[in-house]
Parts: sequence; C-alpha cells; structure tokens
Amino acid sequence: MRNKSVKPKGMGDRKEVVLLTGASGSMGFATFKLLWEKRDRYNIVLFLRPLKSIKKRFRKYEGRGGTFGRSRMDSSYGVKIVWGDVLIREDVVEACRGIDWCLHPMALISPAADRDPEMADLVNARGTQYLVEAIEVENPEHIRLVYVGTVAKYGDRLPPVHVGRTGDPLIPSAFDHYAISKVKGELAVMQSKIKRKVSLRQTFIMIPKLFSLMDPIMFHQPLNSFMESITVRDAGRMMVKCLEMGDDSDFWGGYYNVSGGPSCRITYIEFLDRIYSMLGIRYRRVMERQWFALKNFHMLFYEDSGRLNEYLHHWERGQTLEDLFGEVWKHMPIFLKATAWYAKHIPPYRGFVEAVTHGQLEKLANKDDGTLAWIRNKDTGKINAFYGSMEEYLKIPEWDRNMPSLDHDQSFTRLEHGYDESKEKLTREDLHMAAAYRGGQLKTLNWNGELHASLQWKCCQGHAFSMTPHAVLKGGHWCIECISPPWNYKLIAGQNPFAAQVLELPRR
Repeated sequence: MRNKSVKPKGMGDRKEVVLLTGASGSMGFATFKLLWEKRDRYNIVLFLRPLKSIKKRFRKYEGRGGTFGRSRMDSSYGVKIVWGDVLIREDVVEACRGIDWCLHPMALISPAADRDPEMADLVNARGTQYLVEAIEVENPEHIRLVYVGTVAKYGDRLPPVHVGRTGDPLIPSAFDHYAISKVKGELAVMQSKIKRKVSLRQTFIMIPKLFSLMDPIMFHQPLNSFMESITVRDAGRMMVKCLEMGDDSDFWGGYYNVSGGPSCRITYIEFLDRIYSMLGIRYRRVMERQWFALKNFHMLFYEDSGRLNEYLHHWERGQTLEDLFGEVWKHMPIFLKATAWYAKHIPPYRGFVEAVTHGQLEKLANKDDGTLAWIRNKDTGKINAFYGSMEEYLKIPEWDRNMPSLDHDQSFTRLEHGYDESKEKLTREDLHMAAAYRGGQLKTLNWNGELHASLQWKCCQGHAFSMTPHAVLKGGHWCIECISPPWNYKLIAGQNPFAAQVLELPRR
C-alpha cells in the first residue's frame, strides 16, 4: 500500500513560497496559470530570463494582487519575478531565497538543444547543478524539489522493447545532446543533499498548436514509434498536484515515467494520419516513406506510468487523445480550416493541396539536419545512426508495402535489471551482480547498505565514476562517458548485457 500522505492544508497565516523555473515554456506556463489560481494558498516566485518577449508576456502579472519581497515573503500575497540567468550563481541564489518548493521544468529542449549542444549542457546540466547547490545552502532539509526529466534518456525503443519502466537502461540515441544533458541534470538532483526530491521523466507534450512544430526533427522519428503522451494542460496539473505531497510520503526520492495514461497511446504513423486527415489530405500523398528514419529516436509505452497517478491522480479529469485533436482543431487558423473543408469536399482541390504540401515538406526534409540533407551530403554518421546504412535506406519500400506492426497490444520484451528486484534489503553481492550485468565492477570495498551512499564503480570501457546504488538500480543510470560522443554503442553492446537488451535486439 503506497503512502499517499497529503500536505496539511492549514499552516497558520503563512503561505508557502513556490519557485517555478521555465514559466515561459509550454509546460511551465500551464503550471503557472494553475498556480496563479491558487494565490490564496501560495506565493509564487518566477525565475525568468529578461528577454523582451518574455517580459511582455508576464508584464500583466507583475504586481497584481500585491507583491512580496524578502522580508515579508511569509505573509504577503502575489507574484515575484526574479529576472536572471540560470548560469549566473547569484541570480539562482536570489531565486531560491526563502522558498519552500522548487518546481523545475526549465530546459533547453530539442531541436534547439541539438543545434547548440554546448548551451544545452550549460542550461540543462550546469544550470540545474547551480539550482541544487543554491537549495543545499538555503535549506536542503525543508525545500522540496520537483525535477522534470525526459523519457528521451531511454533512447531507441522500437518493438520488441517498445514498453519500458523506470530502472531500464538510459542509453540516449546518438546525436541526442538534449537527452545527455538531462541525464546529468537528473543525477545532480537525485544524488544531492536535498532531503525531498523527485524526478518526473516527461513524455512528449502535445500542445494545441501542433502545426507550429514544423521542423526537420519530425522526420528523425521512425513511423513505428509507440507514443504514450500527455497534453500540456495535464502536464501543468501534474506539477501543481505535487504540492499536495506530504513530507512523509514515499513519493519523494522516486523516478517516475510521466504520461496521460493508456488513453494517450498512439503510434507515430497513426498520429500523422490523424493530423493530416484534419486538413482533408492523405499523409501518403504529402510525404515519402524514405524521409523517415528507421531507428535512433525515442518514445515508448510505459508499463509503470500508473505509479505516478497513484500519488498525484492527474489522470482524473485528464485529457485523452480525442481531447487533444479537438483542441488542435479549435486552435487551427481559419484559413487552414477553410482549406480542410474544400479539400474534403472537392477532390481536385485536395490533389492541389497535397501537391503543395508535399513540396513544403520535402523542402523541410532537405533543410540542415533533415534526413534528405544527410543523404544528399553523404553524412555517414547520421545515415548509419538513423537508418543503419545507406543500403538500408535504399531498401525502404513505398507506403503499404511490408509495413511494421502497429498493434498496440503486441508482445514486448521486458528488460532485466540485473538484480533481484523483489528483495527489500540488498547486499554488496547484489551490487556486484548488477555491476557485472552492466559489464563493469563495484570498486568500493565496504558498503553499509545505504542506497543513497556514493560508491565507486568502473564500466566496461574502464571509466571510473562515483554514483549511488539508488541511481544505478532504481534510475537506470550508469557511466556518463559511455553515453556521450562518439556513442560507441556497438562496442558497449558486446560488453554490457544490460545495454545489449536495447542495442542488439532485432527490430520488428
């Protein structure tokens, strides 16, 4: 029976102070809007970059309902905005001053992160480390930190390993700099001195304005990717519900896969079909099958996403895929709705729209870091990573020939974690067994059984590193250097049985 302890409602006259990072992003803004409605219970601190566009967006919230400063943060009422940079320690310290909670969805995400790997590492890894250090100085025994990670850390998970759970190996896809930076950020949080922290591994957030996401990255994803997503509204609801978790709840310290549940499951090709059908056109007529990668992305169904719902109940009144598609139509520009009507009712017009759309999408696939650009430029690294080889690319058939199985209920291979997961108390021998299953060694001679103690390990490539057993066994973490460029995954698969479960299985 899970401990579902809820934070006491009454705390005298004092309102708890909630720091929210990344409020200018889609998930962050959805969270902020819900927090704004709870100003009678919480004071809100926003940590935002002082960009003109962001200042304009939040101008109407500054000073409304009163403001609060350092001296009276416990009793006044309103929103405080700390304008700063997560890479400036003093700004981070100021944002964390006097807070009770930190909700941390801020990140530089893909595709921007993959175009500027250095900045992604700075913001997502170093920035998170600065935040952790500021909380450790401020009050690590009291402040609760909710970190938003990403399921991109699991990497390529096509059938038969398309269903996953926490503790599975974290093997980001080659060239996925965003995922690597988030692995580092999660480790900084979960191995910190902060007493109450949690990592929520976020799935793909489906926003109503989906047509604004046009980018070559859409072709990096294999058509038979299995997606268990969440809507932006429910992602915000989930974050705010974390504020109800009591200090004694066993929610804290966990890793959780985030999704909207089984009602949000769909394959990528089904997703494309629904979206383009809204426009009255056929995806087979506007895209070529060869434009889509065969592997090396991420997304999967989650065996254990319901664990988080047992604590937060964010699936109650949750949105389904049908709700999302309704929102997409609602937010679609009038000219696209008119185009869709004519395309659905006038066949020659549909053919015209499909021809125009095909040209636009082909141009997108030919942009820098588009799949057609890799082929044109003979980018062997990207071709091998996303297709296997040039030969495999050339063998891709036309639509409807030898299509992969899209059956949501098809069998899957449940990954082994290399130790007896049913044991309540582990021994040093269990850690030795887990390390050997990862092709490595436990180097620490003495261990007192504490899962959060930092121990010394060595991986199959001889890299020495420090990590807690909790991060290794419960989080699926291992050697950071092995999942970084040059992504020598073929060598690793031959020496690391844990990783080989994902890297070597034949794809359906």
